[in-house]
Amino acid sequence: MGKDVFGERSSGVLLHVTSLPGPFGSGDVGPDAHRFVDFLASAGQRFWQMLPVSPPGAGDSPYDSASAFAGSPFLVSLELLAEDGLLEPSELAVSRRLEAGSRALYPASRRVRGRRLRSAFSRFRARAGWSGLLSRFSEENADWLPDYSLFRALHRAHGRVSWTRWDQALVRREPAALERARADLADEVALEVFVQYEFARQWARLREHAKERGVLLLGDVPMFVAHDSADVWTHQSLFRLSPNGERTAVAGVPPDYFSADGQLWGNPVYDWNALRSTAYGFWVSRLKRSLERFDALRLDHFIGFHRFWEVPATATSARDGHFVEGPGHDLFQVLEQRLGGLPFLAEDLGVVTDGVVRLREAFNLPGMRVLAFAFAGSYREYQPHRYPRRVVAYSGTHDNDTLVGWLTQFEREQDPLRQQSLRAERARALAYAGSDGHEAHWDLVRMLYASAADTVIVPLQDLLGLGSDARMNVPGTATGNWRYRTPASVFGPDLAERLAGLAETYERLPDGQRQRA
Repeated sequence: MGKDVFGERSSGVLLHVTSLPGPFGSGDVGPDAHRFVDFLASAGQRFWQMLPVSPPGAGDSPYDSASAFAGSPFLVSLELLAEDGLLEPSELAVSRRLEAGSRALYPASRRVRGRRLRSAFSRFRARAGWSGLLSRFSEENADWLPDYSLFRALHRAHGRVSWTRWDQALVRREPAALERARADLADEVALEVFVQYEFARQWARLREHAKERGVLLLGDVPMFVAHDSADVWTHQSLFRLSPNGERTAVAGVPPDYFSADGQLWGNPVYDWNALRSTAYGFWVSRLKRSLERFDALRLDHFIGFHRFWEVPATATSARDGHFVEGPGHDLFQVLEQRLGGLPFLAEDLGVVTDGVVRLREAFNLPGMRVLAFAFAGSYREYQPHRYPRRVVAYSGTHDNDTLVGWLTQFEREQDPLRQQSLRAERARALAYAGSDGHEAHWDLVRMLYASAADTVIVPLQDLLGLGSDARMNVPGTATGNWRYRTPASVFGPDLAERLAGLAETYERLPDGQRQRA
């Protein structure tokens, strides 16, 4: 896979694509994504880290997708479609309320984008050779696209109910039923292939632009997949399911920092014995696909590869679960051989046992350190002066409060003892950073940049000093998440100069990416 992307001092910014500005209610991979790459290059940043770019699922979550392989239709740029002559300029005129604000407007954005994608498809079909283009694209992605496009068409045809409630012949994937559905829904299937074709073309443009500017794209691969997905419908034997396709066990995490009751995710758990019998073909194909889009990948919930928290499907709390052994070394040996290398970051947060550490170290994968955990009492290994080189250090992740929100949480706490504890935590953090509290977020970010960690990544919200209203996700909650958006005005020279100054001072400025005056 070439050079170790985490093997030298560098830094980056965490911002999901939907959080970008733009005129259609949520960000996409069009002009504003290209401008963000330019901003990162001018700021001396090496990495742009994103959340999963697959179709979002329940609660608009990018971690609950209808496919581990497909790109989100709502990340396709309407502006780029217009440049290609597939939309009229008048179709880009939408309500001003969809323009960049502090929150993504997902329902309205989906309606606007969905209608215009259909219009673009109609014009695409009027072009000579359109069918051949889509057929070749589908053949090139034969391991997932035909099943995914049919799944999406069937999902709409059945009123978007779970695939387990379809006709039994379709649930069982009887060949005659699949062929009949593919013929009956040919236009809808072709629409889905077209959307993925355009996503792939636009993504390739973005990645090439990033390459030219010296910016690496860091993706995110969820450990589990959604039950109501093309993946599970297509590969039922690889998951713990009943004969009618329902889950018999679901994934989650035990009680931890984020939730006193743990988290009940609801994803079906893998049948790792069945996966092993296929030489982990599903995972090999999945990661190959992801590495066609990204330079490196964050493996979400890495501890699940060592052991995962399994909960009976009938349980109402994650407390009712237990740990089950994962595939461990066996999987990563196969991946290393089939992929030619492992450009992965291990998200090793949570209950980290010696077995998790041994698995990560056996394949030389960097782990994570999160500054927001560093001053809570028992998390001393998260303090920057203790970081080893081979880690990626964060101020916080998409699951954390922002730095400013974290530092001021005592103001919102009603319990006196908890409030006292949070005040003490804040005091320890400010003392550690030598901060007077005026710009505590920058003082803490400076501590990260000064650390021995080879790679530092900071969410944009922390660079902007935003409070809890800008938080991306609150684990254990089903609504109101994933909605943060930023205005275009923040990507100016002042922020770029300040970031580049930190990168230069602490030897994180990539060679050739930006020449300082």
